[in-house]
Amino acid sequence: MKNNKGLLAILVLVLGASIISSCQKKKVTEKDGIEYAFIKEGKEKAPNGEYLLYNLVITTGSDSVIYSTVDQPFPGYLMANDTITPTNGMDEIFLNLRQGDSIAFESTAKIIFGDNFPPFLQPEDVVKVRLGAFEIMDQTEIEAFFNQTMEAEEVKRAERAKELVVEEAKTIEAYVAEKGLTANKTESGLYYVIEEEGTGDAITPGTTMYVDYAGYLLDGTLFDTSIESLAKENNVYNAQREYTPLPVNVGMGQVIPGWDEGLLLLKNGSKAKFLIPSPLAYGENGAGGLIGPNAILVFDVEVKDVQK
Repeated sequence: MKNNKGLLAILVLVLGASIISSCQKKKVTEKDGIEYAFIKEGKEKAPNGEYLLYNLVITTGSDSVIYSTVDQPFPGYLMANDTITPTNGMDEIFLNLRQGDSIAFESTAKIIFGDNFPPFLQPEDVVKVRLGAFEIMDQTEIEAFFNQTMEAEEVKRAERAKELVVEEAKTIEAYVAEKGLTANKTESGLYYVIEEEGTGDAITPGTTMYVDYAGYLLDGTLFDTSIESLAKENNVYNAQREYTPLPVNVGMGQVIPGWDEGLLLLKNGSKAKFLIPSPLAYGENGAGGLIGPNAILVFDVEVKDVQK
């Protein structure tokens, strides 16, 4: 694999953009009339079928970041194909990128984003773009690059998750104390309260449990439930769904880790409360809607039936 010049490209992209001068080479796109300046001009164009990696920073006219690849695990990339006909100015700039190019330009939100500009912008608002292309890779190289990057990111995520479990334990323990709960804690960081003991055999992985549940944020907001009356009381009722106990094949990764672990502690008829740190719930990504990144979740659960 070729030496990765990603860090250098970032520095040129971010720092070089602040010293654009009139002596730098400038071009204007045939479509949309975007004038762009070369902070640094590259030479090598990616052969058809190979990939050009780049970093991209898009900001508002006042330099608030709208989008950036710089703080993401993966850079941007495009596959070279000189048979593609550009349909707008942005296409022209990207399709003509060469390794080593570092480019700065600005235009309106409408021209930069087309019809999909962010809702906080108006069509004529100024948007700044900084673009730096830093590496050419063939199919084998880019697959290896992304696999290595993904593996490294998984290691980082795991380390961040360990730290979050420790940090969020303080928040959960404060919640437990405030609510007057008597909670147990598992080695993984799950807190649970057995409110009513069930009967029957201990649950083993692969068992199907039918569970009624209500899921809350720490502030008491109900985000989901299998109980129709509770959904109606909290204005989250959805006429398109069926409100019945959820079947879960326990311990098989069908649900979030906190549920998989917690349900194995219950029996038929058990009622319990799970207090789940974010790494055992939806983690850094969240689950959209009310469940944001790194959200601690509280679940009231009741095992309605068990089938082995």
